[in-house]
Amino acid sequence: MLKDKNIILGVCGSIAAYKSATLVRLLVKAGANVKIILTADAANFITPLTLATLSKNPVYTQYFEEETGVWSNHVELGLWADYMIIAPISANTLAKLASGLCDNLLTAVYLSAKCPVFFAPAMDLDMWKHKSTRQNVKQVLSYGNLLIAPEKGELASGLFGEGRMAEPETIVTFLVNEIKKDLPFLSKKVLVTAGPTFEAIDPVRFIGNHSSGKMGFAIADEFARLGADVTLISGPTSAQSKYALHRINIVSAAEMLGACLKEFAGNSITVMSAAVADYTPVTTADQKIKKTASEFSLELKKTEDILANLGQRKTADQILVGFALETEHEEEYAKAKLVKKNLDLIVLNSLNDKGAGFKTDTNKITIFNKAFEKTVFEMKSKTEVAQDICNEILKLI
Repeated sequence: MLKDKNIILGVCGSIAAYKSATLVRLLVKAGANVKIILTADAANFITPLTLATLSKNPVYTQYFEEETGVWSNHVELGLWADYMIIAPISANTLAKLASGLCDNLLTAVYLSAKCPVFFAPAMDLDMWKHKSTRQNVKQVLSYGNLLIAPEKGELASGLFGEGRMAEPETIVTFLVNEIKKDLPFLSKKVLVTAGPTFEAIDPVRFIGNHSSGKMGFAIADEFARLGADVTLISGPTSAQSKYALHRINIVSAAEMLGACLKEFAGNSITVMSAAVADYTPVTTADQKIKKTASEFSLELKKTEDILANLGQRKTADQILVGFALETEHEEEYAKAKLVKKNLDLIVLNSLNDKGAGFKTDTNKITIFNKAFEKTVFEMKSKTEVAQDICNEILKLI
């Protein structure tokens, strides 16, 4: 959930600042990009060097560094962040957020941020219970920010009660759970196929195609980013997923068929983006075929149509999406395939579009639904194309 998320961590003056080091480690371990802003008081409790080392980013402490002449752009920092966490937040900073006071870099970034803001208070028992603090919390919450409530325990003063900053693990769990609420495919089981298939002629040679798997991997990653439980069946490719997926590696069309038949029923959404061979050799030589004759003939047979097979098995509550890569009569062939194979959507690629198709980092697609309604998309990166495909599937849900 946190992989590649940009997180601003604000640290205020409190003994609980020592927990921020663990929090940074957990966020970085989860794959987040973390930038830290220390208030002047926070630097009395934990050093910028410690947090810079753990976050692998410079730590921001003030608007302007006199020695280096570097200005910290609070607007850019605020816009960079996907999420902002202030942990610990002191009673002083809490009051500033409630009133809109902006007298340091942290509060300036807070006012510039357009992302969700989480705050985890840390203060002594009586300070936390004070009416002004309670009013400030209520005011900060009214702005749409999210409170990670303090816990009960022994406090720095020696008192026992509510006021301890939530543990770093609790903060990470809270953040992840909030992210999950906005994920449209949360807990949906999705099957994606990607890459080519290789049909063996002999132990050395094969029939294949130019598919790199980039489009299928981008689709799988986008579903995972949106909360889905993704199974990726991939042919031979060097492509790698950014997320922890259940990946099944296959080589031939027959292996792809077997894997798809095994997995299909357990998934509510299936996107068949693999470039599966239409033909395979009738026989495969056990040994390398020697180059002796001036001509060589290879007898081929049709592979089983995986997409059509799944279309026959599809239930009313399943969504099946296919791809059509065409060079002529593109829309006509795509719509025919949509009907014949019982698809809910078909994604049309044309090799006549420069920058689309195999091995590129971009693609240009047209999507048809069952009513033959057409949505045309401009040339985009395959990551953006994957987002468009997922959005069209979301409309069906």
